[in-house]
Amino acid sequence: MLDWNPALYLRFASERTRPAAELLARVPLAHARHAVDLGCGPGNSTELLVQRFAGAQVTGIDNSQAMLATARQQLPQARFALADIAEWAPAAGDPAPDLIYANAALQWVGAHETLIPRLFAQLAPGGVLAIQMPDNREEPSHRLMREVAGLPPFAPHIGDAAKLRTDLLNIGRYYDLLAAPRARAASVDVWHTVYQHPMESAAAIVQWLRGTGLKPFVEGLPEALQADFLAEYERRVDAAYGVRADGRRLLAFPRLFIVAQRQP
Repeated sequence: MLDWNPALYLRFASERTRPAAELLARVPLAHARHAVDLGCGPGNSTELLVQRFAGAQVTGIDNSQAMLATARQQLPQARFALADIAEWAPAAGDPAPDLIYANAALQWVGAHETLIPRLFAQLAPGGVLAIQMPDNREEPSHRLMREVAGLPPFAPHIGDAAKLRTDLLNIGRYYDLLAAPRARAASVDVWHTVYQHPMESAAAIVQWLRGTGLKPFVEGLPEALQADFLAEYERRVDAAYGVRADGRRLLAFPRLFIVAQRQP
């Protein structure tokens, strides 16, 4: 994919940060020496860690130079590094993290059967792995992306639309990965929340998704076809999300949460 657009992502900063804050609120740590934000983006989630754990070494990890540049500007007191989550490990000389926190990032990374246990094993004793991932592949917003991608003008350029984002495991499988005796977890908490975001219009829903889920679909097209794709997608979104009493549309957004703590 092309690099991420921090300005586009932050148009809905409040809505994107809400689940990040609710994930952090469930982290059972009074103190932390080292907290790591995997997939930190423009730093909106990293800022929550800085505020929660005053005096901690807070490290943000992302694979986007543009996102990291914005994060560094916003949070000069934190440390940021360019890295791929799929291969990330604490830097030599760093203390083992007391918190590995990944808000809306791991859905872009594959091989969760090995990734999740590997991240959990990187923690210090008593440390916490906290994860939130959109679980919305079967929502109209995402089914319609794949439908439009399969239309004749777009399909030759996009290819297999089902492969443009990682399939999540079911929630019980995530629990089992961390609750197995070999993982040495003291506690594992998993849950779903379905957010209902009031959006001004179908166009606003499209703008929200252009910053994240739509990105690999649109980028796979020649520039001449991108506007056609977005117009057809918006037409279908307009039909799928009815107008509410106040003139807005409700965008249902399911998210999966995991908070697991290692044994001391």
